[in-house]
Amino acid sequence: MRPPLAFRPGDTPSPHFHNTVTLRKLRRFNSLILVFRVTAFTFSLASSVFMVTNSRGSDSPHWIDFDAFRFVFAANAIVALYSLFEMGVSVWGISTGATVFPEILQVWFDFGHDQVFAYLLLSADSAGTAFAKTLKGTDTCTAAAAASFCVQSDISVALGFAGFLFLGLSSLLSGFRVVCFIINGSRFHL
Repeated sequence: MRPPLAFRPGDTPSPHFHNTVTLRKLRRFNSLILVFRVTAFTFSLASSVFMVTNSRGSDSPHWIDFDAFRFVFAANAIVALYSLFEMGVSVWGISTGATVFPEILQVWFDFGHDQVFAYLLLSADSAGTAFAKTLKGTDTCTAAAAASFCVQSDISVALGFAGFLFLGLSSLLSGFRVVCFIINGSRFHL
């Protein structure tokens, strides 16, 4: 039987001791989440920009006239703002080793918002896909002046789906953090 660890007077044992290998793994895990958040931000911002610039003149259709395309723009803009905020939180966590909010709140905040915004993005891009497919069978996309409108709408929706993919991956990792917090009392799995 091993004797208990001896502590000097005034020392308090840390419930979460981390050696340098563990710290490197945690930094790598946090960096992976940051990469997913940056990528989700990039795709969502690009989708928003593609949709908002999708008007070629008075003879071409305007995206704002179609509810589904307004939904695509709004959802991607919201996700881009959220991802920008979460990128800042991730950079803060990597550089300081602490969370912006108390740890329990941060874990649930990240997971809950990742889930909500991922489903928002999925539903918006699904509506945009269905509407773009409907437009392909009408005169809106067959006219020469409006053909670029339909192509740019398709690109915007596709970029939104790519943003959803990376936000979904980020959501998986934040879900892993929630499970670790429930099991270990810390968002770290080690």
